[in-house]
Amino acid sequence: MSIEAPLFAFERSGFLDLEGMSARSTPAKVSAPELLVLNDGLAGELGLDVDLLRSPAGVEALTGHEVPDGAEPAAQAYAGHQFGSYSPRLGDGRAVLLGELRDADGVPRDLHLKGSGRTPFARGGDGLAAVGPMLREYVMGEAMHALGIPTTRALAVVATGDQVARDTMLPGAVLARVASSHLRVGSFQYAASLGDPVVLRGLADHAIARHHPAAVEADHRYLALFESVVTTQASLVARWMLVGFVHGVLNTDNVTISGETIDFGPCAFMEAFDPATVFSSIDHAGRYAYGNQPQITQWNLARLAEAMLPLFDPDTDRAVAMATEVLETFEVRMRAEWAVGMRAKLGLPVPADDSTVDDATLADDAPADTALVEDLLGLMRAQRVEFTSCFRALSSVVRGDPDPARALFAEPDAFDAWSARWLDALSRVGRPLDATADAMDRVNPVYVARNHLVEEALAAATAGDLDPVTRLVDVLSRPFDERPGLERYAEPAPADFGRYVTFCGT
Repeated sequence: MSIEAPLFAFERSGFLDLEGMSARSTPAKVSAPELLVLNDGLAGELGLDVDLLRSPAGVEALTGHEVPDGAEPAAQAYAGHQFGSYSPRLGDGRAVLLGELRDADGVPRDLHLKGSGRTPFARGGDGLAAVGPMLREYVMGEAMHALGIPTTRALAVVATGDQVARDTMLPGAVLARVASSHLRVGSFQYAASLGDPVVLRGLADHAIARHHPAAVEADHRYLALFESVVTTQASLVARWMLVGFVHGVLNTDNVTISGETIDFGPCAFMEAFDPATVFSSIDHAGRYAYGNQPQITQWNLARLAEAMLPLFDPDTDRAVAMATEVLETFEVRMRAEWAVGMRAKLGLPVPADDSTVDDATLADDAPADTALVEDLLGLMRAQRVEFTSCFRALSSVVRGDPDPARALFAEPDAFDAWSARWLDALSRVGRPLDATADAMDRVNPVYVARNHLVEEALAAATAGDLDPVTRLVDVLSRPFDERPGLERYAEPAPADFGRYVTFCGT
């Protein structure tokens, strides 16, 4: 079927002009494309015609079955450290960049197809994807977006009508993913491995123009780019930690230059608080556990620094010293933003909106406030208290009803002693307690993408029933607003749910 009306106003990506960084790749034909979900809100942000996207021509374009006008489908090259082991050539094995669009604010966005067939980087894979994992990206991306966490998002998920061989035969699907870009730490690792300084510099210039334009005015523009990436990643990881999110596969090819969350394969939200929480079936050593996310992200950024060293200074020793100085700010920045976020979750004073979250903020953090945070987390860990439910229940304590929070603790006396200290600290803030409770509810979600609900919805969708996915996404779209009739979406997993396990490469 030919596409008669323009679906997308694509612009040529400057990334395609970087020698050796991509390969032309035509998406595979599919048997019977059927639209499963279309993200109307995101389509509106991109200025797209929803009715046209829902038409047969639009659905075919969203799988790549028919390449829309203006698209130049290409698979991107990148390298990566996967669980610490370096792979010099990864790349988009089952995905293609269709092109760039501009959103309503004029900001360029990538439109990317995942599960659209083998590419030159497929490395023996089939290039396909199944309905469940692609809908998982949709659900998790919308959940993160509603929580205010930078993330890639799904524009659509389209069933292909074909079967995908995994442990069993599963219905196939293609995800149309939107991102600020798909530049990764692994992109720089690959560019550096080519040994061509023109390509490496061109990639850095592209990243500056796309994501960190202020670096152009800096005395050392490439060092400023690196510093900006460090800053955005520190902020991203802090936000993950504040909502109990476990990414699960923080390889260098899954750390974006934009600071967006990408790749929702083995991710999950932590339930009982434990820094050692791991969900991935292959992360036997806990490399990517909840509590390790800050240090492993800093490790990944060190790999970015290694790739960029020639851009910092011709003298390697000077370049290393410059990079190290910037890299060492990651932990301070991350901890400062996390500390501010935790104080907000407890209703304690935070810097004004125009304040800078930096090492000074952390240094000024009141020791008593720090102790309150650490002591609560210690109690939650010792008694295996559910993370999301506990922080949400604290506002009820402030309003005079401690029972919802106390009920979460097997030994509530310890919580009572802690809450007495906490309420005393709040009494000295000088803000009405109702206002404090309301402010806490604005940062402590009642609804997150709870693992048993996600699995329930995906199992139903795989069997042909999309209503649970639609309902779940609707609930998650307003995570801070408690609504009657949605109590089951705020409850932890039932006891018979068992240990939750997620999988990579699905």
